[in-house]
Amino acid sequence: MGEAEPRESGQSVTSRALSILAAFENTTGSLSVSRIAQRAHLPLSTTYRLIAELEEWGGLRRGSDGKYQIGFRIWELGQMAGRRLRDRAHPFLQDLFDLAHENVHMAIREGVQSLYVDKIYGTKHMPKVTRVGSRLPLHATAVGRVLFAAQPDWFVDAYLERELEAPTPKTVTDPVELRAIVEEVRAQNYSITYEQMRLDAMSVAVPVVFNNQVVAAVGLVVESARTRDTSRLLPMLRGTVERIENSMRGGMANLQ
Repeated sequence: MGEAEPRESGQSVTSRALSILAAFENTTGSLSVSRIAQRAHLPLSTTYRLIAELEEWGGLRRGSDGKYQIGFRIWELGQMAGRRLRDRAHPFLQDLFDLAHENVHMAIREGVQSLYVDKIYGTKHMPKVTRVGSRLPLHATAVGRVLFAAQPDWFVDAYLERELEAPTPKTVTDPVELRAIVEEVRAQNYSITYEQMRLDAMSVAVPVVFNNQVVAAVGLVVESARTRDTSRLLPMLRGTVERIENSMRGGMANLQ
């Protein structure tokens, strides 16, 4: 047997390296070594050493200003996550965009967040809050609520015990109200949100079901003043999801 892995503050080498990568979550810019150390809660010397190893592997890359960004190798690996689902769904999402002329996105659940695995948008539509690879809280988006409502009650209970984010003043964070919303989404099999992630934006989403499980959610985003468009957009979404599900059943043996 080899020697035990060295530890600092009870952390393994792997967990420390992952904490460095996690320091880049929810940021689109570069980070200095000291900022990475601060966000990862690691000593500066340890951070320098692990950054050098991650840079050599391709997980991080240093810019001309000396600051670091996530490396292309991480991006390449990330593209593999959900690729089969995305490849199956993308042509139908493109058709939906061509039909609705509104921003289209698809998300899956990753922990307590919705992970956006595909997105199609034009240049003259709603400002974009998300991009492919973005993560948002489950309770604050239509796709997130669809994924949230598909979870067992114990998950819902545990989620609502947390301190919930409020991206806008109108974001619902009250546990009692959110429980009622979950039940409503379960009954309706779709979700509509108003100004939960962005003021002046409304989102509509429906679940994608494979092998009797909700594996993703597809949504559209429009201006919140266009509430009357819901009756037009919802059938488009449902038709698109039905085509995605049929495609998956026809040739997707193993989604995960």
